[in-house]
Amino acid sequence: MDSDDGWFRGLDPDDGAAAASAITEGRGDDPADWPAIAVESGFAPDRETYYDRLRAATIEAAQTGVTKREQADDQQLVHAIRSLDDCERTANELAERVAEWAGTRFEDAGTGIEYARDLAEREPGGPAEARLIKLAGRVAGLAEEAATLRQYVETAAPDVAPNLSALAGPVLAARLISLAGGLETLAKKPSGTVQVLGAEDALFAHLQGSAPSPKHGVIYTHEYVRGTDPEDRGSAARALAGKLSIAARIDHYSGDRRPELEAELDERIEAIQSRGGSE
Repeated sequence: MDSDDGWFRGLDPDDGAAAASAITEGRGDDPADWPAIAVESGFAPDRETYYDRLRAATIEAAQTGVTKREQADDQQLVHAIRSLDDCERTANELAERVAEWAGTRFEDAGTGIEYARDLAEREPGGPAEARLIKLAGRVAGLAEEAATLRQYVETAAPDVAPNLSALAGPVLAARLISLAGGLETLAKKPSGTVQVLGAEDALFAHLQGSAPSPKHGVIYTHEYVRGTDPEDRGSAARALAGKLSIAARIDHYSGDRRPELEAELDERIEAIQSRGGSE
């Protein structure tokens, strides 16, 4: 066994990036006294220095891997959909606050984000109204940002997960990827887990024996589940989750577009809905 078999083969001891790459991409088929070999080859003056350089290389390799992962397209989509949801939630919460405050100032006070938009255009009649109108402007700005993020998600999701987006719609596809933590993680989940993503609290309550098993999670927002008779929603959710699981695997492992998945899902849902609540 010689230095040609070590991860440090041909490396400059001071080149941390090259060492990290060697740690990530290299391999060692047989165990050996690598510290001794590293010293003999001149990579390190002693065993302690070898371990120091090995530690530095592994840390840099891990940091590089994390950075690469976080910059991946599916992770950018995760951040976008989470930001969209945060903007919408915050805008709605602040809109309620604006409506409550406006009720103490104006006889024609309304509710909701549209009212906040209208209020933001008013001229204030004093310091209190100035702050209220400024807050209404913040609500309008958050709502606008949410709309912009939605447009981004609708454009980006089909590039990241074409089959999943075609079956679920871009926004729901992004939410499923986000709930799973990434496209790869989603692709590895069984369809039963995909079916209840977003219903973790209900599932936990069920496991504790204090609630029935949830039939669906966030996929309830899909028209094929929401638009099915309550008696058959469990079947519709299972059928949808099954196809979504297949779509996620194809998107992650090959990226090929498979239009037949949509036709198969349409046929299955049509059969379920035609039963007229027989389940």
